[in-house]
Amino acid sequence: MRNARQKDGFKGQHVVVLSPLVVDIARKDPLTSSLYITDIGYYPKAHNHYRQRLEPISEQVLIYCVEGSGWYELRGEHTILKSGEYVILPAGEPHCYGASDTPWTIYWVHFSGEQSAIYAKGAQTPQRISANINSRIRNRNSLFEEMLVTLERGENLEDLRYVSSLLHYYLASMRYLQQYRSAQEAGSTDPVDAIIHYMREHIESNVTLDDIARYAGYSVSHLSSRFRQRTGLSPIHYLNLLRIERACALLRETDLKLNQISYRIGIEDNYYFSRLFSKFIGMSPSEYRRKVKSEK
Repeated sequence: MRNARQKDGFKGQHVVVLSPLVVDIARKDPLTSSLYITDIGYYPKAHNHYRQRLEPISEQVLIYCVEGSGWYELRGEHTILKSGEYVILPAGEPHCYGASDTPWTIYWVHFSGEQSAIYAKGAQTPQRISANINSRIRNRNSLFEEMLVTLERGENLEDLRYVSSLLHYYLASMRYLQQYRSAQEAGSTDPVDAIIHYMREHIESNVTLDDIARYAGYSVSHLSSRFRQRTGLSPIHYLNLLRIERACALLRETDLKLNQISYRIGIEDNYYFSRLFSKFIGMSPSEYRRKVKSEK
């Protein structure tokens, strides 16, 4: 299925657009016809992003903002989309959208199929996904990554069917948020565990020590002291450790470029990412990837 092609635009972006031939296969297959992707992508720090569609398209358009903010216009109304919110612009209606002065980082999907309207229903206003002890934001973003990578590498109908199944789960995790979260009950009431969970959930955001302290309800000094007593590390050192742990997984499991991985772990500066990685791992990201590939 090498009819997928990748577009360039924003630094660190990752986009797959399926060819009309592949989309037609998905539309006609008995399994994938219920729900399938036509376009999928990730835009980090999308400065000056703007898209206007005066002529309606036949797909639902999901925009999930994980950092920064943007806006969209639908049915004559202008609406702000903030970090931690998503919207599904309905098929068959003109719309436009774009990034704000604090440019958004977004996951987006164009999807269609016989059951696509079920997931889109009622999601034309911003839907909130906030982090708490039971949230599974990182799991959801990993699902997205798996869909994108599978479509990029995919070569047959089985790949389309697999992605269709993942898309059902991905969209259900948003539409049925309470059920999705209740499947993972909190295993600890320790505040430090909650802080670590918050860090993991915001691994790709530019989280600061002030953000973490505000979430925990502590002063920065009290947070740092309590966190160090429990872990032996400062909160920022621990966050960087989580970032590098995630970077190692992406280097092992995907073919993402280094600048794409850098954005996925909340670091906009590629050189800083390489220096930080080398500090923790003892080799550059490229050397690490070559090493793990050679050991397979």
